[in-house]
Amino acid sequence: MEAPKTLLEAIRFFSDPDRALQFFAAYRWPNGAECPFCAAKEPMFLATRRIWKCRKCRKQFSAKMGTIFNESPIGLDKWMTAAWLIANCKNGVSSHEIARDLGVTQKTAWFMLQRLRTALQDNPDTKLSGEVEVDESFIGGKARNMHSAKRKARMAEGHKGKVIAFGMVERGGKVRTAVVDRRRKRDLQSHIGRNVEVGSAIFSDELLSYEGLSENFKHAVINHAVEYARQNVHTNTMENFWSLVKRQIHGTYISVEPFHLFRYLDEQGFRYNHREMTDSERFKHVCRRIAGRRLTWDELTGKGATV
Repeated sequence: MEAPKTLLEAIRFFSDPDRALQFFAAYRWPNGAECPFCAAKEPMFLATRRIWKCRKCRKQFSAKMGTIFNESPIGLDKWMTAAWLIANCKNGVSSHEIARDLGVTQKTAWFMLQRLRTALQDNPDTKLSGEVEVDESFIGGKARNMHSAKRKARMAEGHKGKVIAFGMVERGGKVRTAVVDRRRKRDLQSHIGRNVEVGSAIFSDELLSYEGLSENFKHAVINHAVEYARQNVHTNTMENFWSLVKRQIHGTYISVEPFHLFRYLDEQGFRYNHREMTDSERFKHVCRRIAGRRLTWDELTGKGATV
């Protein structure tokens, strides 16, 4: 089924519940609907309730079952509109804005966005190669935005109290990010080893944690105290990505809890990695990732975590 090409078209398109369900089901089951309980094909469609009934195990199920929409009372018209916005708003979209636009509570909108960010997470099956830049960034509240009683203490602490984000970007290709506890050699280089193909050219700053990379990679270092670029030796691409992340966080989300930071990195990473797509293509790509992923409220808030 042809997808809408603009936000206005998307709102009009998904305002029809039957058309919204038909569109979502086509991306959920590209080869036709199947039972999530026994995987039987060609279940009966109960049009009056907009659900399916399996001919084999006789169980009933909706298109939302087994997706990030699982057990959600929110209609597909609102879910699809929210998916369009988070996929295509380059600086993100806040839960307050979603709440106003869709007519839901801010808490509901926040939960919707976090579930959608689960669909934006990449599961890469290939490594970065060629020319790869690596860099770390400290993300946290700006001292100038704090109350005067806290501002001096934060400025004296420097990076203390901020979260460390680590990134790797293939020039002309994709970016990978992670939240790390420390900038130690074993922490950063373990991420590089898992995500970068051996023999690739790696460009980094002069941080000592990158020492030893030349054993498996072509490693070049740029000293930012002296220069920002030396021919093709620089980390400008990765630093530009960090600028996008910080503009998103400080400009749209204002404050992000460290516990959830990786979700916001995944969001910006998704838009960066699919920057060559049109809005419609990016939206369809999100729709293909909705099935097979779930995020419960307890998992999101840490209540389901075990010690």
